[in-house]
Amino acid sequence: MKFIKRLILFVLILIIVVGSVVILNGYNLYKTTINEKSLSDKISQIKSDKKYVYINDVPSYYTNAIIAVEDHRFKEHGAIDVISIGRAIVSNIQAKDFNEGGSTITQQVAKNLYFIGEDNVVSRKVAEIFVAIDLEKNYSKDEILEFYINTIYFGEGYYGIKEASTGYYKKEPKDMSLDEATMLAGVPNAPSVYAPTINPTLAKSRQGKVLRSMVEYGYLSQEEADKVLNK
Repeated sequence: MKFIKRLILFVLILIIVVGSVVILNGYNLYKTTINEKSLSDKISQIKSDKKYVYINDVPSYYTNAIIAVEDHRFKEHGAIDVISIGRAIVSNIQAKDFNEGGSTITQQVAKNLYFIGEDNVVSRKVAEIFVAIDLEKNYSKDEILEFYINTIYFGEGYYGIKEASTGYYKKEPKDMSLDEATMLAGVPNAPSVYAPTINPTLAKSRQGKVLRSMVEYGYLSQEEADKVLNK
């Protein structure tokens, strides 16, 4: 019995030590990155791009599609979503594979702004959380969502919604149809798989997931979703 108690204590201490090292390494990466270019400077840089699109210049059904499929509790949680993280862990254990993430839209913005080329995944994830906290402190949810649509990758060399909508559909973002908007909302999850020019069948399947999520969270009626799916 004593041996079991000592073993449990040892495991707990080991978890605390390893966890502390991971957090410290992630924090150091965050501080180094932020010191090289502050968050406000980084945001000013992306907003100065002539291809930058303001959230009021995209259809509401496009932003609703993103929230529904990527982070349906986006307006309710802070930098991280503990519920989504827990659900992702359970799902991955059940599937015996890492097929679901728990990152919020804010964390994805943090990654897109600073950590795309970072190879150390564990340190990067921790650093993303610290940047995400800064984002939530300094910017509104609409602003963060705006940063997201301007920094995500859509495949075929297209970064941001303006490049994607003009590249795939020869349209300005504000002119996207519900069909086009829900198609593009699904692409960033895996651009090399879901880009509509690469594999139309898989892209349509992913679009179905987007539409079902929109129906589930009250952004579309089933009838509206069916019209798109049956095109």
